[in-house]
Amino acid sequence: MSQILITLAQLSVLVFVVSSMLSMGLSLTMAQVIDPLKNRRLVILAMAANFVLVPALAYIITIILGLNEPLSIGLILLSTAAGAPFLPKLVEVAKGDLAFSVGLMVLMMVVTIIYLPLVLPLLLSGVQVNPWNIAQSLIIMMLVPLGVGLFIRARYKEAAGNLQSIFATAANLGIIVLMVLGLVLNFSSMIALVGSLGIIAAILFLVLSLAIGYLLGGSSPGTKSVIGLGTAQRNISAALVVAAQNFGSDVITYLMVVAIIGFVILFPDAGELGKRMKGGSYKEEPGTSPT
Repeated sequence: MSQILITLAQLSVLVFVVSSMLSMGLSLTMAQVIDPLKNRRLVILAMAANFVLVPALAYIITIILGLNEPLSIGLILLSTAAGAPFLPKLVEVAKGDLAFSVGLMVLMMVVTIIYLPLVLPLLLSGVQVNPWNIAQSLIIMMLVPLGVGLFIRARYKEAAGNLQSIFATAANLGIIVLMVLGLVLNFSSMIALVGSLGIIAAILFLVLSLAIGYLLGGSSPGTKSVIGLGTAQRNISAALVVAAQNFGSDVITYLMVVAIIGFVILFPDAGELGKRMKGGSYKEEPGTSPT
């Protein structure tokens, strides 16, 4: 029975990621994705938050809480992997700058592929990272569907509008199924971590990462929510590829537990940001496009 649930969870990840990337591509133009990235200040702040401050935060948390080796490895590994496919969905809930979130997500994915092999061996001795193994899954599952969606939107705008609603619905169903199955499959692991400080470490990591990104997100709530959520939501796909190559099941289990805790924390936070966005009028950050 558990193997069936695992297979369903893996399928729901595939459905969500591919459908959400297609949906994003079908609803945006290439110019809308690229234009927000011309704001160099925001991009630099986002890169600093994700690839300097968050790994430093993870390292400090492991030291202060005295986490055991599998938990320390899992947290540090997760901190070095950015560009999560769930970011646009979180930003949609937060009513933030959706085009900026897609552009930033793609940029962070590319940087992660280069960054992980260089930095992770410095933080974790004995780790070997194959960039192509990481790039392969991200390209096939994320960049290709996004590119297909953008192409259809550019050439067949009316058809793109009809298809977008279908894939958006599929993505919503995929994330719901994934969250439910994730809780069911990892519930015992989460309970086992209660006495190890692993859950406390995950909550601290996620909340403080969100705060770091939000504070560095410029003056517009539309971009603050993107960088805040994009900094807190790590790229579990890339982290799992590295963990499967280098570590045991205990590290992989912890990564999955942190991912589930992330859903539980970040989706309500995104909803709260969306309420604030809806309730006020704000000045847009120069160089970004409103949703």
